[in-house]
Amino acid sequence: MRFPWHILLFIFFPFAAFAQYGVITGKVRNAETKNPLSRASVFLGNSSVGTISSEDGSFTLNDVRQGQYTLVVSILGYEQYSKTLLVGTEPIRLDIELTPKPLMLREVVIQSSADWKKNYEAFRKEFIGSDENAKQCFVINPHILNITYNPTKQVLHADADEFLIVENRALGYRVKFLLNDFNDDKVANIISHSGQQVFEDLPGSDAQKKKWHQKREEAYYGSSMHFYRSLLADKLTEEGFQIYNFSRYLNPKRPPDEVIKQKIRQFYDQRRPDSQKYYVDLANMSKYYNESLMRPALNQFEVLIQTGQPGVYGMHFIRNYLYVVYTKKTDDTYDRDLYRPLDFPNYAVSVLTLLNGPYVLFDKNGIEIENAPLHEGAWARNRLSDMLPVNYVPDVVK
Repeated sequence: MRFPWHILLFIFFPFAAFAQYGVITGKVRNAETKNPLSRASVFLGNSSVGTISSEDGSFTLNDVRQGQYTLVVSILGYEQYSKTLLVGTEPIRLDIELTPKPLMLREVVIQSSADWKKNYEAFRKEFIGSDENAKQCFVINPHILNITYNPTKQVLHADADEFLIVENRALGYRVKFLLNDFNDDKVANIISHSGQQVFEDLPGSDAQKKKWHQKREEAYYGSSMHFYRSLLADKLTEEGFQIYNFSRYLNPKRPPDEVIKQKIRQFYDQRRPDSQKYYVDLANMSKYYNESLMRPALNQFEVLIQTGQPGVYGMHFIRNYLYVVYTKKTDDTYDRDLYRPLDFPNYAVSVLTLLNGPYVLFDKNGIEIENAPLHEGAWARNRLSDMLPVNYVPDVVK
C-alpha cells in the first residue's frame, strides 16, 4: 500500500512555512522608575511590522521575515530606543528601558507663514517626491515639522519630534516617519536624511487593493531592494540587471561646492549679479569628466562577499564606483552628473559611490545596512512616494 504523500506534505508544510519567520517579544519600562510604559510604538524600521505596547508594557511582533532589522521604540517624552537585530527562527526576547527626555528649549527661528509654506513645499518635493505617486501622497500633520533654510549654505533642513504621518494612496500605505534629520544641499545636489519609518496598509476595496498591488510591483522592480536580492540569488541577468566597474574624475573647471556657495553668497550681498551668475553657472556644470565603463559586465562572484555573519553579505567595489543598469525600464530624466554611454539605450541607471571602505554590507531582504554608498541616478530619485517596506515580497519572480 502506498503512503498518501499529499497527506504528508499537508502535515509538514505548515511547519516548513513557519520556519521562515521569527518572533520578537519584550517589555518596555521607564529606565528610572522601572514602571511599565504603555502605548509605546514598537516597530522594525522601514518595515510593515509594528505594534503598540500594552498596559503592562509588553509587546509581540509576529511573522517577521528573516533578516537584519533595526528595532525602534518611541514614545513622546522619552529618548528614542533602537537596536539592531538579526531575526532568524529562534524567538527573540527583549527588556527595553526608555530614558525620560530632558526638557530642552529649541532655538526659535522667526519666519513668516509664507516662508514656512515655501520651505515646506521644497521639503515635500524632495522628501515625498514629485512623480505621479507623489500626487497621491497626503501629509496628515505637516506642522509638526521644524523647517529652516540657510541661504548662506543653501541648505534646507527639517526634523520632527514625533511621527510625520503620510498617506500614500498610490501604493496603499500609511507611512509613519520619525524624521531625525533631513538636509537638501542645493549646491552639492545631495539630499540626505536619517530616521525610521513603519508602514501600515490602508483600508480599501478589492478593486483598490488590486491597483495598489500593481503599483507596488512597479515600485519594486528595478529598485535597490530588487537589485540586492537578485545579486544574492545570482540572477542579475535574468532579473534585468547589468553591473560594471566605472571610473570618473572630478571636473577641474568646477570649484568645490563650498567655494561656489561662498562666492554666490558674497556676490549676492555685494549686489553683483553678473559675478553671482558666473558661479551659479559653475554650480550647474557637471562635477565629473573623463568617465568610462569597464566592460564586460561583472558577474556575481566578482562582487559578492560572504561575511561570515548569518544573513549579512557584502558587495565589493574594485574601484569606488559601481554602474548599475536595469534593462527592463527606460528613463529619460535629465541628470547633469549621470554618465550614459552613447551605445546604451536609455535604460534606468544608478551610480553607486562608496564613501568609506571597499564594500557595502546588505542583508537578505536587500537592504543596505552598513557603509551605504551614495546613490545617483534612478535610485537617488526614489522618494517616500515609491518606498516599500523592507519585508515586501513580490508575487512572482520575473
